Amino acid sequence: MLGRAAISFLFAILLAGTTFAQDRGPVTNLPMPRFVSLKAAEGNVRRGPSLSHRIDWVFKRRDMPLEVTAEYGHWRRVRDRDGQGGWMHYSLLSGARTVIVERDMLALFSKPDPKTRENARLEMGVIARLGECDPQWCRLSVDGRRGWARKDTLWGVLPDEIRE
Repeated sequence: MLGRAAISFLFAILLAGTTFAQDRGPVTNLPMPRFVSLKAAEGNVRRGPSLSHRIDWVFKRRDMPLEVTAEYGHWRRVRDRDGQGGWMHYSLLSGARTVIVERDMLALFSKPDPKTRENARLEMGVIARLGECDPQWCRLSVDGRRGWARKDTLWGVLPDEIRE
């Protein structure tokens, strides 16, 4: 059984975002870090993992991708593409994967090859649904348009992440 000092130490480490060598969340056993999306139209981001902590931010963009960096009970420590974040209740988050386009007028190709037909162009900041990913490309869907984009032009997917 852990003593009060040990529990306080572990809680302080969680708040600092340190995860030692583990690569799985202590609550969900899901990979860490990982990406999720904002389920609600807006969500409060708190300074700590409880309703008694002050609200530092309010994210107001449904489907916005967020990176989970820590877990504590029903709370997830998240950050956005600008590094802003804090603790959110898990009920405000979805496992549905989305990405934010990081390059203006990003071409979506019919196949993961820049020599193939362009299906659409996306403006910087557009949120798209994430489909399969190979080592360099990801398939996206937005407003009925689908296509492949280079992974390094997106925020919300890990550089070495493969999705089928």
